[in-house]
This record gives sequence, structure tokens and C-alpha cells, in this order.
Amino acid sequence: MNFKDQLGRNITLKEIPQRIISLVPSQTELLVDLGLENHIVGITKFCVHPSRLRNEIEIVGGTKSVHLEKIKAAQPDIILCNKEENTKAMVKELEKVAPVHVSDIQNLAESYELILQYGELFQVSKNAHSLVKSIQEEHQKFQQSISNKSVKKVAYFIWKNPYMVAGGETFINYLLKENKFKNVFEEVPRYPEVDLKNLPDLDYVLLSSEPFPFNEKHSKDFEKFLPKEKIKFVDGEFFSWYGSRLEKAFSYFQKWHEIEN
Repeated sequence: MNFKDQLGRNITLKEIPQRIISLVPSQTELLVDLGLENHIVGITKFCVHPSRLRNEIEIVGGTKSVHLEKIKAAQPDIILCNKEENTKAMVKELEKVAPVHVSDIQNLAESYELILQYGELFQVSKNAHSLVKSIQEEHQKFQQSISNKSVKKVAYFIWKNPYMVAGGETFINYLLKENKFKNVFEEVPRYPEVDLKNLPDLDYVLLSSEPFPFNEKHSKDFEKFLPKEKIKFVDGEFFSWYGSRLEKAFSYFQKWHEIEN
């Protein structure tokens, strides 16, 4: 069986993969929601949904570094990676162990594509199509709910020491647009460092819960330069996790807009 991943790389499989290692948290959750939990034999320490997995499945490392011996011992039929989460060097080493599928997600269309690819790869196409349809319906309802809202200028912070924001060419930036947010750092690629003293004019600073866990105590640094009412906290999983997390994301966005506006 021949497949292509989202980088257009060829993947050759002798049969339907039965033993799966996932090195991307959102993709691990997606596998579970597609009914493939019993086939997962390795995950990262960041694969926190569903929470029980880390007590039941071998943890083979993080997203940037893994224990190759643990991966080999798990005898995977396929290893699932992501262009942004995992390094090229890691993928190259993993390919010596098993076929590697690499995802590349910057928008909803690519997220749908990944779900359907997994449906085909693991022979769960019915579940995959059902999930895509559900996400599309939730997305449509959300778009209708905010159709009359004005565009707000925002900076989306993901890290502290140094302070870093989501720039353009990211899935976060795409979901900000879907929320009628104008990312003031959209013209800067990826995840640039910023100086709080030099923030451009904006309506909100959005402090994400991940990968850095911003909370109320971190607002003091921002209050030196911004009114407190402009500082908002958001659930980073809903702004950065693709796959089945999107099924819940749009209802979260809708409630956030209702509360904050």
C-alpha cells in the first residue's frame, strides 16, 4: 500500500498499521477519537489528552527528542510526526525504525486532510468523515455567531523569558483570523521574540495557557505598558491543537466572545 503524507513524502506499508507511535499531542488525541486507542504503543510526555494514556502507554520522550531504544522496543508499524513539532533530524532517525508520516497544518483544510489521511491509513474512514463533518458544522455555527462583531487587533503570547508571540504562517494565526482577530505580528513569520516596551497599538494581549502556562500572576509585566482590561487569558489548546480538538474549539471561542465582549 502506497500513501503520501502532508509533505508529499511517499510511505509504503505492507498492511494496515496495527502498532502506532504518536509524537504529537494533538495527533494522539485524534487517534483516540478515531477509535484507535488500542493500537497506540508509544506517546510523548506532552500527550495529555486523554489523561489516562500516560499511565497506560509507553512514554518515548518529548516532541523534540526521543528515546530511540524505547521506540525500537515498541516495534511500531508507523510513527506519526509533525513538521513543526518534530525535527528533520528526528524524522530521519525514526525512518530507520519504521515508516514515518509527517503532518503539516496551517489551516482548517489541512486539518481535515490529515483526519481523512488517518482514516485511509488506519481503515477508519467512516469515523474520519464523521469527525470532519462535525467540525465543519461547529465552525459554521461559530462563524454565524460572530458575523456582526468588529475586528480586534491582538498579540498572542506563547512564551516568557524571552517573550515570544505567534506570528504568521502558523495555525494559531489562522485561528485568530477565524475569531475576527487581527494579529499585529502577522507579517513576522513563525514565533518572533518581542519587547513589551515596543508593542504596537492593539485591543487585546492574549496570554496562552501553553506552551508557557500564563496565568494572572504574569499580567503584572504587561500592566506596566497596557491597561489591565486589555490583558486576556486564553486556552492555548483550542488555539493551537488541530484534529479532533477542533470539535470543541469553536464552542469555546463562542463562549469567550460572549464573556469578553
